[in-house]
Amino acid sequence: MKCFKAYDIRGRVPDELNEDVAYRLGRAFARAVGEGAVVVGYDIRRDSPAFAEAVARGLCDEGRDVIDIGLCGTEEVYFQTFHRKVAGGVMVTASHNPIDYNGMKLVREGARPISGDTGLRDIERMVEENDFGPAVNQRGRVLSEHDKSAYIEHLLGYVDTASFRPLKIVVNAGNGGAGKIVDLLDAHLPLEFVRINHEPDGSFPNGIPNPLLPENRSATADAVRRHGADFGIAWDGDFDRCFLFDAKGEFIEGYYIVGLLAAQLLEKHPGSKIIHDPRLTWNTIDMVRHAGGVPIESKTGHAFIKERMRAEDAIYGGEMSAHHYFREFAYCDSGMIPWLLIAERLSKTGISLADMLAERVAAYPCSGEINFVVDDAKTAVARVLAYYRNDSPTLDHVDGVSADFGTWRFNLRSSNTEPLLRLNVEARHDQSLMQMRTDELSRIIAG
Repeated sequence: MKCFKAYDIRGRVPDELNEDVAYRLGRAFARAVGEGAVVVGYDIRRDSPAFAEAVARGLCDEGRDVIDIGLCGTEEVYFQTFHRKVAGGVMVTASHNPIDYNGMKLVREGARPISGDTGLRDIERMVEENDFGPAVNQRGRVLSEHDKSAYIEHLLGYVDTASFRPLKIVVNAGNGGAGKIVDLLDAHLPLEFVRINHEPDGSFPNGIPNPLLPENRSATADAVRRHGADFGIAWDGDFDRCFLFDAKGEFIEGYYIVGLLAAQLLEKHPGSKIIHDPRLTWNTIDMVRHAGGVPIESKTGHAFIKERMRAEDAIYGGEMSAHHYFREFAYCDSGMIPWLLIAERLSKTGISLADMLAERVAAYPCSGEINFVVDDAKTAVARVLAYYRNDSPTLDHVDGVSADFGTWRFNLRSSNTEPLLRLNVEARHDQSLMQMRTDELSRIIAG
């Protein structure tokens, strides 16, 4: 089925994903996970409640009780699944996809991800075969549980709230789900929030919230400058990613936040292991080692990062795409914990976010991720490698291909979710070299 992807379910509504598919998925999910109740939540898209109801109906027809947590973020399904020690969780969300899409993210007990390598293909097969038969005699019940107090208490446990100064922070929920959580945290924090695009609205009056795209950053950046804020935060729709802006309204590449959070967590957990992705690495490795930690590279993607974190018992994992994973959060990603840690760091040090990162950006300038639509990704990659063959770079294939030339490096990989070739370039202490090589690679990839 077209809506089943490598890590989750995502498709155009209604031709690829509809309530019938959602119902069948509920029944298949019940057969794929262990005994017990299942948490179901949904994002702010207009058809998400109906999809969640269809999933719940399928689960109940298999005899499963459903804990309906209502409108929420993806990380709330993760939290409620591991906090309540239930069989699994289903989050109805299309995150940053276009308005006519929806999808689902699935976890089993302990909020362990269900992906293509860990059961999603079996669920897909059952959904396709649709051979479920009648509902069981004793159908499950739907239990409505919208209390977020345990989740809020957990989030606050990552920081020393007594150390917080009255920082002014711009928060841009993008009309997604993050605003409700900011409001609940507000009661516990001495912070001044400047709220923009704050109310959940599935019609997305200000566009699909995806701050990774440069064209979607101006509202947050302008608000930071206009209000003289200490920093800004923008989230995607299901707020499993957060993006940060400094006091000048400048967007901060997620790569540098990974190193910053790793160093901060290593202060609290010295000697711990840190997982990072292969796209941009030098700054993270440098900061982790300097802080006394152990950097470990993993293939990109939440399922791979979480699996490696569990295997290594890592305290933290970070991807440059603004996914941040925490051991105490069942190795799951959160869009709330990172900015709380940053607010704590700014409060304790009195150093601005720009000043914290200026040295790191100068030491390891990077291109940020550049996406190319190509007819044949394999041919484009082969063309790049042939061009640099005589330079004898050190190659690795942990994820796509990474080429290290000593003074600069690049990673080139095909997207797991979109028909794109993704390029990242970084250099050592040489912005002009990084830019020159980025332009060079762009021409080669374009053919």
